[in-house]
Amino acid sequence: MTFCLTLVFLYFWSEAQNDYNDFDWFNFGNLGFWFPWSVVLLVIAAAFFSYVTLLLLLAVCLLSEGQKLYLYWGHKIGILVTLAFSIVATAVLSDLWSKEWTTLLLSFQVTAPYLHVGGVLLMTLLSWPIALHFFRINKKGRTLIMGLYLAVLCALYLVPLGMYSPCLKKEGALGPAPALIGHRGAPMLAPENTLMSFEKAVEAGGEGLETDVTISYDGVPFLMHDRTLRRTTNVQKVFPNRTDAPAAMFTWGELETLNAGDWFLYRDPFGTAWSLGAEDRAQAQNQSVCTLRDILELAAQRGKQVIFDLYRPPRGHPYRDTWITRTLEVIQNESSIHSHQVLWLPPDLRSLVQKMDPDLQQTSGSWGPVEELQQNHIVQLNLHYSSMSTEMIRCYAAANISTNLYVISQPWLYSLAWCSGAQSVTTNSPQLLNKLTRPLFLMTPDEYNLMWVLTDVVSFILILIIFIFHWWRERGLAFCSGSKPTLEHGTYSKFRTEMSDVWSVSSVNILGEPAGSPLATEPNLATVSEH
Repeated sequence: MTFCLTLVFLYFWSEAQNDYNDFDWFNFGNLGFWFPWSVVLLVIAAAFFSYVTLLLLLAVCLLSEGQKLYLYWGHKIGILVTLAFSIVATAVLSDLWSKEWTTLLLSFQVTAPYLHVGGVLLMTLLSWPIALHFFRINKKGRTLIMGLYLAVLCALYLVPLGMYSPCLKKEGALGPAPALIGHRGAPMLAPENTLMSFEKAVEAGGEGLETDVTISYDGVPFLMHDRTLRRTTNVQKVFPNRTDAPAAMFTWGELETLNAGDWFLYRDPFGTAWSLGAEDRAQAQNQSVCTLRDILELAAQRGKQVIFDLYRPPRGHPYRDTWITRTLEVIQNESSIHSHQVLWLPPDLRSLVQKMDPDLQQTSGSWGPVEELQQNHIVQLNLHYSSMSTEMIRCYAAANISTNLYVISQPWLYSLAWCSGAQSVTTNSPQLLNKLTRPLFLMTPDEYNLMWVLTDVVSFILILIIFIFHWWRERGLAFCSGSKPTLEHGTYSKFRTEMSDVWSVSSVNILGEPAGSPLATEPNLATVSEH
């Protein structure tokens, strides 16, 4: 039970790597200090799993030799600690981060074929100790063991019948790779929402730039994701009494005095700061807060699209009721970008925005009926990747509504979005995903059917051979000893030597001498009891 629960948690947390950064910053917001909790949790889970797997393998080996298990008290405590960790960690994460179970289900669309092969291989290997014991215990024990074993084996054999994956496609049916939109730039290569980050995203092949816009107290739209400046600037050092003040309550003159890049090097949120050269490290260390105008100019020069969330200023802010029109002024009058390069995501006053600038590409953050979206002039959907659905994406594409999925940074998840037909994805790692030339898993239905049928057939033949071998072996031992090795009470007989307790396996000793011979009476040789 401990092995199974630990395996489930390790797989769950391994597949959640796409969202590790969100998890760590969530803890930063609650605890007030930075620590890579996600990686530490993964290491602990892997260590516990390795430990309990080793114990399980040793147990199987001992049982295969007919030995009784004497588990040291320290290992009993270790197993209980491992079990408690798996249960508590799974329960806590399910409560705080329940959406990750959707990620787990999505992962099966890529990993299920490999998990199937691995599961069948494991059950095939287990057939050796199971067959060994099958012919040595009573009928009741045989029924129990074989019933459980065959149930699991048949379930594994038939799992592919219920498997679905958009990456099982006919030859030539795969569409183009989704375009890459840099999430706050390229946050693995530079501090997020800085000009350096967006330049890195463009260099890495990003076709669009995603960001978050806040209005300063004196009306300058600038880039900031959080409500406060605490996480991504040195506000605590420059304005120690305003650390938790809303970012929008600072004037642009005050914002210009802040360093928005130094935190990236010493916190290293993605564990990638080491890969930067000396020149990049120096540039990152001196980044400042970026204005909306700066990123619009960069997009205009490089021919890229821009999509952004727009935060309404808090109460008491001079631009609380005019934040939409102020942002439109920057797009139309203070930058050289064309309106059609801007994917307008803010849902507030959408009809007014459409009237003021009809060339903006209206983008919705939630899906809905096609007719309703068309009435609102929606040309693109910006959805969380957990909403991924091949049918939905295909339906919207037929109505000329493209789908962008966020935030996708792992190759397996990008492969799934590719197979599902998504037109673009928002990513933290454009420099990694841009190198993929095809999805990680892609097969035709015929290739997949051949693979799983061959796997099942070969496994069945091997298991059958193993059982026949043990039946022949036990029959030969019974003939040589003149007695049946099968035990009426389903247990092996136990006897004591000068060294330790030994569980007999057959009615001949380890040297092949019949019981009672002089060789069998030596103090260091195992003997057998008469049945």
